[in-house]
Amino acid sequence: MSVLDKIMSKADDAEIKILNRIVDDIDRLEESIQILSDEELRNKTNEFKERLNKGETLDDILAEAFAVAREASRRILGMRQYRVQLIGGIVLHQGKIAEMKTGEGKTLVAVAPVYLNALSGKGVHVITVNDYLAKRDKEIMQPVYEFLGMSVGVIVNGQNPIERKEQYKCDIAYGTNNEYGFDYLRDNMVTRNMDKVQRELNFAIVDEVDSILIDEARTPLIISGTGDESTNLYQIANTFIETLKEEDYEKDEKENTVTLTEEGLKKAESFFSIDNITSIDNIEIYHHINQALRANILMEKDVDYVVKENEIMIVDEFTGRIMDGRRYSDGLHQAIEAKERVEIQRESKTLATVTFQNFFRMYAKLSGMTGTAKTEEGEFESTYSMNVVQIPTNKPILRVDLQDKVFKTEDAKYKAVVEEIKKIHETKQPILVGTVSIEKSELLSSMLKKENIKHEVLNAKNHEKEAEIVKKAGKLGSLTIATNMAGRGTDISLGDGDKEEEAKIKDLGGLYVIGTEKHETRRIDNQLRGRSGRQGDPGTSRFFVSLEDEVIKLYGGHSIEKIMKRVSSKDDEAIENKNLSKAIERAQKGIEGKNFEIRKNVLQYDDVINEQRKVVYNERNKVLDNKDVSEEIQKIVKNVISSAAQKYIKKNRDYIGYLKSLYSSFMPVDTLLIPGIDKMSVDELVEYTYDISTRVYDMKKMVVGIDKLKELEKRVLLEVVDTYWIDHIDAMDQLRQGIGLRALGQKDPVKEYAVEAYDMFEEFNKNIRVETIKYLYKF
Repeated sequence: MSVLDKIMSKADDAEIKILNRIVDDIDRLEESIQILSDEELRNKTNEFKERLNKGETLDDILAEAFAVAREASRRILGMRQYRVQLIGGIVLHQGKIAEMKTGEGKTLVAVAPVYLNALSGKGVHVITVNDYLAKRDKEIMQPVYEFLGMSVGVIVNGQNPIERKEQYKCDIAYGTNNEYGFDYLRDNMVTRNMDKVQRELNFAIVDEVDSILIDEARTPLIISGTGDESTNLYQIANTFIETLKEEDYEKDEKENTVTLTEEGLKKAESFFSIDNITSIDNIEIYHHINQALRANILMEKDVDYVVKENEIMIVDEFTGRIMDGRRYSDGLHQAIEAKERVEIQRESKTLATVTFQNFFRMYAKLSGMTGTAKTEEGEFESTYSMNVVQIPTNKPILRVDLQDKVFKTEDAKYKAVVEEIKKIHETKQPILVGTVSIEKSELLSSMLKKENIKHEVLNAKNHEKEAEIVKKAGKLGSLTIATNMAGRGTDISLGDGDKEEEAKIKDLGGLYVIGTEKHETRRIDNQLRGRSGRQGDPGTSRFFVSLEDEVIKLYGGHSIEKIMKRVSSKDDEAIENKNLSKAIERAQKGIEGKNFEIRKNVLQYDDVINEQRKVVYNERNKVLDNKDVSEEIQKIVKNVISSAAQKYIKKNRDYIGYLKSLYSSFMPVDTLLIPGIDKMSVDELVEYTYDISTRVYDMKKMVVGIDKLKELEKRVLLEVVDTYWIDHIDAMDQLRQGIGLRALGQKDPVKEYAVEAYDMFEEFNKNIRVETIKYLYKF
């Protein structure tokens, strides 16, 4: 343990002492709460709400509310929170991250802080990594909350807006990060307030907080609309890529990039019958070639995506689950469709986008829980201002984490894994084998089939059977091969409720977890280990690693090879060496640092557009909230006139330019014959012109009718804002993609982006003003 780790550990200990005093207060109330009848216990909810209305805070009633929630859990579920679970609950209420080991009952931990914060009437969101867990957790906990007079909803994929709105109205709503994020974006695209589904973003508890706020934060949420029809260039570019040899392109595995070599560029020019593939005239062809190259060389079937029912479905690299509703952007998805010979969907256009970081920072209070967060504490603090508190386990951890076994080749590693499985499987000790991809899970499965070893496979291809497979994974003689899907939110109980079987399994040493490869981040390795040894159960874990594994090959460096040569000469010989394990961990730390930089970079750019997004959404909401935007329209008219006067009259006394500008914007030609224009000051001219514009508009009111014009004003303003905002997002995205080249000129790309983004936003606002009044005056 490093000096810093020791200091942090002491800080945690000090915090746990303070939290234990609050738990003492909760325990002191237990006897008086237990003697209450069901009705008296239920009435506590109304009592708490009244006290909050009279000025007490949530902290003032925390001990009593937690005691009530614990008693309700005991009566309804037959489960009473342990002290450590109450400590975890207090940490969540404080807007921090509770790091709790697997099997410590995180679902039960959330009950008291959810109940306490729901008393405010502003709503609580419990956020999970997938729909299955959202529905499961809601169903388990709903009886407790309803007993206490709280309403509970769930937001899942496929619900219509009316249904979603009802779920959001509930005191407590369960759902996934994607659903909440997409609903936020959709709510800021509606043209009527009544079509919004979400309430204010009050308090969120994020389950598996590191997965949602760290791992998934590399990819922003994007709502796409139908763009231009896909061209046959996707198929042609794919056909061209299939003619290439290895010397025609360069692949950088570390940076995950691929580019055509000089030879490859010549072949492209010959194939497409053009002189210069990189010229601006051929930019569309060049873009399609690059995306087809990425699709064929970098994107792997059953690793990055699966083909299901003739569709390309993205697989989340961290959770191993299918990412519903997500598509790769910039034509990459279409390029993969061409590669896999499935129907090529129309290209999409970004209508709205937000990063998870900026979405979750909108909550008034944000908290989370996971088994593994301490390794990323710095990122949680810098990005979300959330501290991580390590909660002690209820019972000591008995799991034995064996030294890694390292092999020179992947082939030798898998043979050793199969031998280890055979040896352990004969004893009937349950085994869970973790793999990093669908492809690897199927490779291992085929090897076990050859040995006639019965097993189950859990990956994104058969995720429908997840609950059933996980339920049996802790039974005597069970053998389960799984991708990262089994690493989160799943609780493997020994014997599946059969006490006699559970005792036998404990005698055999509990669940044996085998990792077949190190992941990019140590947290995911720890999650896999954490499936075993829950609640004081015995267990064992061991990782099998090879020098050909992706993480070691790309990031391990020469130090690992040197140690291997020093301690072994045989290819099939396993090495168990502490220095080797430390070197592998150093490689993982390096990748974690690199991924943090990627996320930080994404966030720095999104912070710029986020400020603009807040302004646009805020102005949109003002329009939706007001029945009458006539005053706003008149401000816009005056602004356009004033801007034209500043541009043409103040500096140059260009009266013709001024009049032409207003004709082209919104004023009918015959209304703007201004006598003595050259003798007026700028302010007088603005007032005179504005007076004419008002009279013209009043005539329109008479013709159309005031009510109809008011309705039209709102609709036009929203449509113009939305149309220009979509184009602005697209332009900002293109700016971001090209801005990196500024670094070559010793300039900070992010600062350059911020400066240009400001100018573009000014232009965006100007366009909205001109286009809005142009339509309203000329219809």
